[in-house]
Amino acid sequence: MNHRELGGVGAVSEVGYGAWEIGSDWGDVTEAEAVAAVEAAREAGIDFFDTADVYGDGRSERILGETLADEIAADDVTVATKAGRRLEPHEPDGYTEANLRRFVDRSRENLGVETLDLVQLHCPPTDVYYRPETFDALATLESEGRIDAYGVSVERVEEGLKAMDFPGVESVQIIFNPFRQRPAELFLDEAAARDVGVICRVPLASGLLTGALSRDDEFPEDDHRNYNREGDAFDVGETFAGVPFEAGLDAVDALDVRLPDGRPLPEFALRWILDHDAVSTVIPGSTTPAHIRANAAASEAAPLDAAEREAAADVYDEHVRAHVHQRW
Repeated sequence: MNHRELGGVGAVSEVGYGAWEIGSDWGDVTEAEAVAAVEAAREAGIDFFDTADVYGDGRSERILGETLADEIAADDVTVATKAGRRLEPHEPDGYTEANLRRFVDRSRENLGVETLDLVQLHCPPTDVYYRPETFDALATLESEGRIDAYGVSVERVEEGLKAMDFPGVESVQIIFNPFRQRPAELFLDEAAARDVGVICRVPLASGLLTGALSRDDEFPEDDHRNYNREGDAFDVGETFAGVPFEAGLDAVDALDVRLPDGRPLPEFALRWILDHDAVSTVIPGSTTPAHIRANAAASEAAPLDAAEREAAADVYDEHVRAHVHQRW
């Protein structure tokens, strides 16, 4: 497993583990399955874990805290969490120092730590990025020893660019994959120039880029790939990376015929992301140990060649760009 610098947070595995699935919104996942997934990630060399206080109302944090307790204590892993989505209503005025302290303290308890490694604002409303007092509050929590570092998780490129105007921001988490290519136009260069870490989420487009989904698939009622296809629960960009399901399947079909034999589609997608030097870590999620090991192995896979890069560009332009490029 190769490592890269994540802003001022330090070196982390370039393939991390996204812990949304072990919390909620992906169908039923037992605690035993969740623990086995986390253990498989560690065995595969992953030492960066990304969670949030709302994943299963804290379940994801608690499972990570319990399963990784010894390694957290030994500083062998980095656990990033997020705050803000517990607000009801979810409005800019709620991003106060008092509320953030309350959310952070709850996450500290869930994870069983005195100091959180990294806290990210959890896709706040755009207006929050124009409120310096929110970032001052994060700096205060850092000075109090409640958090070691802070960053943001954003929906849109412009939010990430604005967040980097605040000097204390160490990382930006953003959706970036072969079906969401716009961050490569400007955002990645700016992040690199400012030494801001980049965490790439939704790397496999909610399963589209695994090649395992079909037009006959039906998802459980409690799976966001069922209930959030139109953005009814949260930003639709989080589900299939914002690509309409049928269009995404067409894009996968077009991509599949252009990939060389021996290059699995998930490896292709993860490698496409990692081949951008400004990326610090990519955080696929899964509850299947074999898939977790395969995702981790992308770290050692060969970079894409010119034909593969051309295929990614062509398929994006022909099948995906019109659906997503100017939205996020």
